[in-house]
Amino acid sequence: MAEDVLLFSYGTLQLKSVQLANFGRELKGRPDAMVGWHRAMVEITDPDVLRQSGETHHPIVSPSDNPDDEVPGVVFEITPDELIAADGYEVADYKRILVALKSGAKAWVYVKA
Repeated sequence: MAEDVLLFSYGTLQLKSVQLANFGRELKGRPDAMVGWHRAMVEITDPDVLRQSGETHHPIVSPSDNPDDEVPGVVFEITPDELIAADGYEVADYKRILVALKSGAKAWVYVKA
């Protein structure tokens, strides 16, 4: 069996409706943060994503010039198959990268493409 991976969410992947639609279960996570990043909003037009999240604008993060900037969120332990499901949920505005979180954990996160 493949080992679980860490996924950091600062946005709609924290929503129960999005988790149930993409993973078939509600995730349990712990607070953490991305250091040296800042958060903005992006308009979402994908009908499936709009239906799942119920939100027309989603947060999106980019690297910051200020090393003191932080983006709070939640880190979840998920399966590799669930990570692939998350890839299918995210729209083209996002890309998945591996980052070191404030806690020192390394997690996948979706950032501005």
